[in-house]
Amino acid sequence: MLHYKIYQNTTKGNKAYGKWFARATVNQTIDLDKLAEHMANHNTPYSKGAIYGVLTDMVNCIRELVLDGNAVKIPNLAIFSAGITTAPASTPEAFKPSANIKSVHLRA
Repeated sequence: MLHYKIYQNTTKGNKAYGKWFARATVNQTIDLDKLAEHMANHNTPYSKGAIYGVLTDMVNCIRELVLDGNAVKIPNLAIFSAGITTAPASTPEAFKPSANIKSVHLRA
């Protein structure tokens, strides 16, 4: 079941000011070790260690492929790709990666 909390938009000047919305909440963060343990408990012939190894390799491969400019689709989960946050430049010639690219992040 999806867990959520109701909140009111309190941003003045926003079209949705005063309206109520739902926001998903997180009970706990499951790390790779706990995910492998959970998967191993689902009637699989694979041990937690074998699953953990495959998942670790998957994470490394997704990172490598995304950093090479690819998007990686895992059906029914997400499409992973790179995102960047930049500062504006006045012209294309004035854009300098070292100055204008502020951060790089993984999108899902």
